[in-house]
Amino acid sequence: MGRRHVFGVLLLCFLLGFVQAAVKTYNFDVQVKNVSRLCHAKPIVTVNGMYPGPTIYVREGDRLRINVTNHTQYNMSIHLHGLKQYRNGWADGPAYITQCLVQTGQSYTYDMNVTEQRGTLWWHAHIFWLRATVYGAIVIMPKQGTPFPFPQPNSEFNILLGEWWNDDVEEVVKQGKKLGLPPKMSDAHTINGKPGPLFPCSEKHMYTYAIEFEQRKTYLLRIINAALNDELFFAISGHNMTVVEVDAVYTKPFSTESILIAPGQTTNVLVRSNQAAGRYFMAARAFMDAGLPIDNRTAIAILQYKGIPNTVYSIPTSVTCFK
Repeated sequence: MGRRHVFGVLLLCFLLGFVQAAVKTYNFDVQVKNVSRLCHAKPIVTVNGMYPGPTIYVREGDRLRINVTNHTQYNMSIHLHGLKQYRNGWADGPAYITQCLVQTGQSYTYDMNVTEQRGTLWWHAHIFWLRATVYGAIVIMPKQGTPFPFPQPNSEFNILLGEWWNDDVEEVVKQGKKLGLPPKMSDAHTINGKPGPLFPCSEKHMYTYAIEFEQRKTYLLRIINAALNDELFFAISGHNMTVVEVDAVYTKPFSTESILIAPGQTTNVLVRSNQAAGRYFMAARAFMDAGLPIDNRTAIAILQYKGIPNTVYSIPTSVTCFK
């Protein structure tokens, strides 16, 4: 009787684990859309018409399926950056390495199990410079009943840092190759696709990303550097950040005023809304050394406390987030 009881318990645990696993399916329609930034409009490649693209939400242990249909003139693939591919390397996405390109008018389904991972990663196009606009976040939640190894946040936001070129990015690359030089630097950095008030036309067209905090709450920011070339500093005026994860690996928490995040890297931070109610700048700008010229202009977003009027604000003459 005891053995049968133990067997029954083990079977029940197995079945519960099986039931909890889910199949998460996403449809990615890769399409061209006209977008305006910096007083300049141009067609860009997007997923589902979004820039940045949609966030993929899964839980550790889930099966993930992404149906990609290519409506553009470019043959392309999608790479799930940092996602472990156990026995399904064909779902990894690097063009001409693990898969052939998804040709114009064709479809392909990426199919994989999310195993032994939780945290923040990202996906992006993996051919030419299409990932300048084709990218988005991957959020892997822990298994049901498994808490975070840090204080439970009240809410969370995805912060995707990127770059913007006024010219067609593929033409930028071609011109660089023709001259035998690195492609020209970007015209702006962006936070969730928006450059912020330090750039022209940002006020007119509301090209400033904003998040809202309530006082005395804890927030998780999932920060992704989707820029092609630049290592970026990120900071929030008046607020410290507690780093709790890097590249989907939990870390020993530590507090800092700013972080440096390389292209392709992700960093999760906790932010406590413990300042006076107001509007605070979040800023991203490039690390500079004695090497090649880079875009050193600062992208700005807004952290606004709940209840503060959404009034017109003055553009700062300098950013004091970084010392």
